Amino acid sequence: MSAAPHPVTVAIVGATASGKTGLSLDLAERLGGEIVNTDAMQVYRGMDIGTAKLPLAQRRGIAHHLLDRLDVTETATVSDFQGWARRAIAEIQARGRTPVLVGGSALYTRAVLDRFEFPGTDESLRRELEEELVSLGHAVLHRRLADLDADAAAKIPRENGRRVVRALEVIALTGRPYSASLPRLTYADPRTIQIGVDIDRPTLDARIARRVEQMYADGLVEEAARLDLRLERARTASRAIGYHDAAAHLRGEITRDEAIARTQTATRRFARRQDGWFRKDPRVLWVRFDDPNRIEVALSEVETLDRSLTQEQGGAT
Repeated sequence: MSAAPHPVTVAIVGATASGKTGLSLDLAERLGGEIVNTDAMQVYRGMDIGTAKLPLAQRRGIAHHLLDRLDVTETATVSDFQGWARRAIAEIQARGRTPVLVGGSALYTRAVLDRFEFPGTDESLRRELEEELVSLGHAVLHRRLADLDADAAAKIPRENGRRVVRALEVIALTGRPYSASLPRLTYADPRTIQIGVDIDRPTLDARIARRVEQMYADGLVEEAARLDLRLERARTASRAIGYHDAAAHLRGEITRDEAIARTQTATRRFARRQDGWFRKDPRVLWVRFDDPNRIEVALSEVETLDRSLTQEQGGAT
């Protein structure tokens, strides 16, 4: 007799401020689930307002995983995150509950859900490339990457020096294009579904503007002041949007309104990159952010997948 199939893994994806959090909470309640964070910055303690981390009182009593795991001075690689998330998912499923993943870090979500094996690392090579990044600049290393792997260079922003360095390191270590090591569109666990939150750009831009204004009203400047010196030593956490703008305002370099405007602009750009990434994945099932039946639509998709895969498993035994 075959074992009963484990619960489906549900991932809620889409742009920041699109409404992913609310949908994830509703689905977790209806499915008897627990939530797994897939936002790269919400793993850091103290980065609450600037990452839009859901306060404990608003979590509806639902267990949340991979929040507040690290100090901001610690580094979390995508490989680390993959291991943590997959262990959390397995433990949730072992309790007979449904893992509901939510977050806007597309690469982290793909690394957790898809077949994705990480190439190793070489500390001396990494340090050499990081030193070149400082001495030669982002543009030079990005051009080098473009010469070696045009596909990877097209997907990695020039200003993201950390990813450029990693891509060059992988190419040097494996002798293959970095893009060959990126996750394939094949779920590691077939019992997986992605639900995307579809929202039009004008509405999203307005939401982002309001969210950033609310962050400042809620104390983002004070949060940045508490974290500022430690963020200077942070490799991963220092890339979080908003904190550098708030810190610049604290130092008197820009006004509060200028800091807000900069963060709104950076967040809009980030949201477009997020949406572009997820739109390229044909497996994502999209629901409108304002559809009054979005919960029922999402539940129907989850139940249909569960039923069809369970029947397939039964037929194969």
